[in-house]
Amino acid sequence: MSTLLCSSRPVVSQQVLARAAVHALYLELTLEPKPGLVSLRDSGSHLDMDASTFVRSLFALRHYFAHAAQAGAQNQNLARLQALGVTAEARMLAATRGVNTHRGAVFGLGLLCAAAGRLSARGEGLEASALRAALLAGWGEALAARAASVRAAPPVSNGQKAARAHGLRGALDEAALGFPTVFDVALPALRTALTAGVGERAARVQALFATMAVLDDTNLVHRGGLAGLRWMQAQAQEFLDQGGVLQTHWQQQARALHLATVQRRLSPGGSADVLASACWLMALDRY
Repeated sequence: MSTLLCSSRPVVSQQVLARAAVHALYLELTLEPKPGLVSLRDSGSHLDMDASTFVRSLFALRHYFAHAAQAGAQNQNLARLQALGVTAEARMLAATRGVNTHRGAVFGLGLLCAAAGRLSARGEGLEASALRAALLAGWGEALAARAASVRAAPPVSNGQKAARAHGLRGALDEAALGFPTVFDVALPALRTALTAGVGERAARVQALFATMAVLDDTNLVHRGGLAGLRWMQAQAQEFLDQGGVLQTHWQQQARALHLATVQRRLSPGGSADVLASACWLMALDRY
């Protein structure tokens, strides 16, 4: 962490923010059990990727998050952030031989790193509420306009097609609202679980299930239609209603759901991205 001072707080370097982002994505990758998703244990519902694919992707993205933070510190506009994201995606796809491993994280965590860079450059704290406010103040209006523009145009990505077909809230809509699922669901679930005394791994599983229960995860819709999304949401909510990770046999239940999810070829990739963002926010608590 830099010792340069701006106002009353030390500036958190862009490299520190970037390392925290990469580490948060690594925590998501190595978490297990998590229904349908790639882990060190198996490839979940994915035939075209495994854990090593994600590691290559993380290595390719290691500088991007610092660039996003730098752009935020310089008060760059959304177009500049988008340009950085496009370049990062190209590097990711080159490293993974065309497999989309972290496109959602490039978008979501990239915006959050930009918000953190904006705050740190001003010598302000990196509390979650401040980060959300900085995101909305810096790029909320542009994100809302971009979301409206995308809704008015023919859908391009799988996520856009799924959101349009079923009237769901897509990634741009989430961003324009200040990532409510990250700040209002995943992060509180993570903190509550840790306060309850469960370990960090269990707390991340709890936060993932809390996210899956409510998120309009277009990854699920793309693979299984609206029925696939609703099934996953219902399964996650049932797990939580039964006590979540506070149950004695929660790991067995979560792994059973993993197998059922793989059988349906479903993968809550959007929820995984939200979890990574929540882990990143937790890491910033020390600053």
